[in-house]
Amino acid sequence: MLCYLKDFLVYNMLMGMRRAIILLFTFLFFSMPCYAIKIGLQTRVNKTFIGSSTKADIIDCRTNKLLYVMDAKKGYHLKPYKGKIAIKIDGEWKQIKTDKIVIKPEQNGYLSVKRKWYRGKFKIINDDDSLTVMNDIDLELYIRGVVPSEMPSRWEHEAHKAQAIAARSYAVANMGKRAKYGYDLKDTPEDQAYGGASAETIGTNDAVKETAGIVLVCQGKIVPAYYSASAGGKTNTAGQVWSTDLPFLKSVPSFDDGIKKNGHGVGMSQYGANNLAKRGYNGYQILRYFYANTKFARLKS
Repeated sequence: MLCYLKDFLVYNMLMGMRRAIILLFTFLFFSMPCYAIKIGLQTRVNKTFIGSSTKADIIDCRTNKLLYVMDAKKGYHLKPYKGKIAIKIDGEWKQIKTDKIVIKPEQNGYLSVKRKWYRGKFKIINDDDSLTVMNDIDLELYIRGVVPSEMPSRWEHEAHKAQAIAARSYAVANMGKRAKYGYDLKDTPEDQAYGGASAETIGTNDAVKETAGIVLVCQGKIVPAYYSASAGGKTNTAGQVWSTDLPFLKSVPSFDDGIKKNGHGVGMSQYGANNLAKRGYNGYQILRYFYANTKFARLKS
């Protein structure tokens, strides 16, 4: 349910000025049934190689029974086998008598695949004699792995905050987009680049924490806050790219002059966001500039 709750004060000290500028935003609160999201890491592959920083349980998704305990810091090959899943243990292939498993590390443990570390759990399914590996993870922890993958970690902190809110909005608005594969979003720029815990930095994690749960809303709905690296001087409307206009996507100067257009040019220009941050704009101002007719909302359980 959606309701107005209270005004939220955001304080910002503009660069080169000694006075604090107080920005007043009305926050809406959205009830979300779940804060978890599933991210596709490998889709329909013929094998995979999984590891864990701690011991990790392999659990049958269908019965919730413990099938095997993985050793810490040891890699395991898995492959599809006769409609089920097989795992290589001590040089010998053993069949796991199910087509869906969850791998859950001990508390504070990390899982690895594709030479990267990830928080949360892995779900692996045999899908038409191939394996799909997905990361089942808390939304906020997912955004930690998105921000430094989508925007250089050396960039301005306020640009990172804008990126965190845009990425969170995009993720929530697109829940279930890749349902045919069993997950919500891919881990590539086709949806949003996601590098897991391996991508995280202290600064970008702080930006995620400072904006925790905040999303962009237009006409009572969380918007898919599209963004691209640069728009080449002026952003595009949705209609210019996808034939249908959206009320929150207008054409505005992108503040990325001199940077070659890279991407669809709709919504926030990431280079433009960083340049605006250098001029003293905070993350909220950057977003209100690039996304018209929007308000800020906070996800609430």
